[in-house]
Amino acid sequence: MSGIFELRRGWVVRFMGILVVVAQLFCISEGLNSEGLCLLELKESIRDENNNLGNWNSSDQTPCGWRGVTCTSNYDPVVVSLNLSTMNLSEALSPSIGGLVYLTYLDISYNGFTGNIPKEIGNCSRLESLLLNNNKFDGQIPTELGNLSCLRNLNLCNNEISGPIPEELGKLFSLVQFVAYTNNLTGPLPHSLGNLKSLSTFRAGQNAISGSIPSEIGGCENLELLGLAQNDLEGDLPKELGMLGNLTDLILWDNKLSGFIPKDLGNCTNLQTLALYKNNLVGEIPVEIGNLKFLKKLYLYRNNLNGTIPREIGNLSLATEIDFSENYLMGEIPTEFSQIKGLSLLYLFQNQLTGVIPNELSSLRNLTKLDLSINNLTGPIPFGFQYLPEMLQLQLFDNYLTGSIPQGLGLYSQLWVVDFSDNYLTGRIPPHICQRSNLILLNLESNKLHGNIPTGVTNCKSLVQLRLDGNRLNGSFPSDLCKLVNLSAVELGQNKFSGPIPPEIGYCQKLQRLDLSNNYFSSQLPRQIGNLSKLVTFNISSNLLTGRIPPEILNCKMLQRLDLSQNNFVDAIPNELGTLSQLELLMLSENKFSGNIPAALGNLSRLTELQMGGNSFSGEIPSELGALTSLQIAMNLSNNNLSGRIPPQLGNLVLLEFLLLNNNHLSGQIPSTFGNLSSLLGCNFSYNDLTGPLPSISLFQNMAISSFIGNKGLCGEPLGDCSGTSSFNSVPPSLKGVDALRGKIITAVSAAVGGVSLILIVVIIYFMRRPVEVVASLQDNEISSPVSDIYFPPKEGFTF
Repeated sequence: MSGIFELRRGWVVRFMGILVVVAQLFCISEGLNSEGLCLLELKESIRDENNNLGNWNSSDQTPCGWRGVTCTSNYDPVVVSLNLSTMNLSEALSPSIGGLVYLTYLDISYNGFTGNIPKEIGNCSRLESLLLNNNKFDGQIPTELGNLSCLRNLNLCNNEISGPIPEELGKLFSLVQFVAYTNNLTGPLPHSLGNLKSLSTFRAGQNAISGSIPSEIGGCENLELLGLAQNDLEGDLPKELGMLGNLTDLILWDNKLSGFIPKDLGNCTNLQTLALYKNNLVGEIPVEIGNLKFLKKLYLYRNNLNGTIPREIGNLSLATEIDFSENYLMGEIPTEFSQIKGLSLLYLFQNQLTGVIPNELSSLRNLTKLDLSINNLTGPIPFGFQYLPEMLQLQLFDNYLTGSIPQGLGLYSQLWVVDFSDNYLTGRIPPHICQRSNLILLNLESNKLHGNIPTGVTNCKSLVQLRLDGNRLNGSFPSDLCKLVNLSAVELGQNKFSGPIPPEIGYCQKLQRLDLSNNYFSSQLPRQIGNLSKLVTFNISSNLLTGRIPPEILNCKMLQRLDLSQNNFVDAIPNELGTLSQLELLMLSENKFSGNIPAALGNLSRLTELQMGGNSFSGEIPSELGALTSLQIAMNLSNNNLSGRIPPQLGNLVLLEFLLLNNNHLSGQIPSTFGNLSSLLGCNFSYNDLTGPLPSISLFQNMAISSFIGNKGLCGEPLGDCSGTSSFNSVPPSLKGVDALRGKIITAVSAAVGGVSLILIVVIIYFMRRPVEVVASLQDNEISSPVSDIYFPPKEGFTF
């Protein structure tokens, strides 16, 4: 009996065990309801390199303890929040996300998700926040998102989403924030935007949205920030913008907007930032702008605005930055600017402003950046500018300013940038301009300043660029200047400096530009010039320098422009000059160089201009010069003692515009390969020993006879028939001296014409330069310098 009982007891134990297992499976099944299964399916579809979802597994009774998952706390919990932000997740987002129908918060931002945004998210009808920003989603915004009637915050920025913003967005009546900047969105803005009465932020800049801003935008009565910068919007600004009484930031820069600035914007009395720059707006700045009493930042630059600056500008008492530059504004600078006591930035450059600079601006004690350059301003620099304590950047260049620079400038402010170039300023350089040792750029070129460079400048350790060319300064080259180890540019050309260039120049090892041209420097060029390994431009033309070119100059491997012309340098030029592979311009003319032209110059593949005229070079023209296929502006070998034939390889210089070979002893025929010189605008072969027919080139046939005169037997158009036995080109011995002089005159004229192309390039670059950027006065490709770090266009990176 007991055995039967034991047997039955065993079966009961086994049965109970089975029940326990079934119960456990039942519990697991309960935990992994449809939401848990959706989450596991989501996990399966993505790559989780850091195993952030490691505790998501099927053995749990509920997903509510999984990382990133939040559930309700009632007896039957459901998933209401999923936060997977910044987990280094990637791959496509599974459509199973649509199974989380109770979800109110979904944040998968700052990951690497790709592919389309699943349209199944539209099933999550309780969603209030959907944050998909900073991923790699592409495709279009699903129209199904229009079903999310509870949605308040939608962030899609920094993805690769394309296509239009769907009209269905207008069904999201609860939407407060829409952020979709930095994508590839196209098409027009939906007119349904006007339905979004709760919308406070709309940011869709840095896309390719086109069309006009819909007038329905005026229906967004709670809108505070409208950011549509860097798109392709066009047409007029709708006057309905004036209905947005809560608007604080209107950011529409860098579009194609046209028409007038609507005076209705004056109704947006809560505006703090108005950024309309880089558009095609026309007309006057409306006087109603003065109603914006809370405005702090006003950017209207780079448009086509005209008329005068309204005096109501003085009503903007809270403004800190105003930029009206690069327009066509006329009239005088309003004295009412002085009423804006907190103003720190005022840019009015590149307009057509006239009159004097108001003395009242000296009362702006918070002013740090003032740029009034490229206008028609007259009169003196206000005396009070020297007392502005916060001034960092003071630029007044390219005006008609007269009088002296306030001599106390720099005593009371921490100046970084001073640029008064291209005016009519007289007097001396202020001695204390670098008193605080912060000055980085000092540009006073093209004025009428006199005297020495003050020690306050030569001891300015912070100085990076010193530009004083085109004045009446005198004295010797200040050797203390060479102790300024940060110098990248020294331009002292077209002054009255004299004496030797000191060997201390070699201490300026960051120097990229050195221009000492058109002075009275004498003696030999110091060999320490070879220490300037970063030198890009070296111009010492039109001085009284003598001796040989120091071989150490060959250490300056980064040289692009080397101008030694119009000095008294002697002897042969080093063959190794051909190793300066970066050279684009080589000017050696009007010296006393002799010997052969080095064949190694043919290695200078980047050379665009070669000037070697007016020396005593002898021997033949190296055929290797035919390899200089980048030569464009000119090749000038005139007024030397060159002999032999013109190498046919020069016919390879198909970009060359001017070729000057006159006043030598060249013989033989002009090569037929010159027919390849399709870019040639002018040439001169006069006063040589050339013979034979001219090549059949249309340019030759239309040129003046003076370009060929003084040869023995050149013939053909325009010189006449080649059948004759004599040539009118031959010159009697008694007239050789006279004709040689005449040849030099012709050469000078031709060279001057040849330089027109280069001058035009320089002039165009000069007038196109933007004052808030440090640019070279010549078209060099300089290495970046610390000066560029202090320049930044106002709010270029401002919110989109």
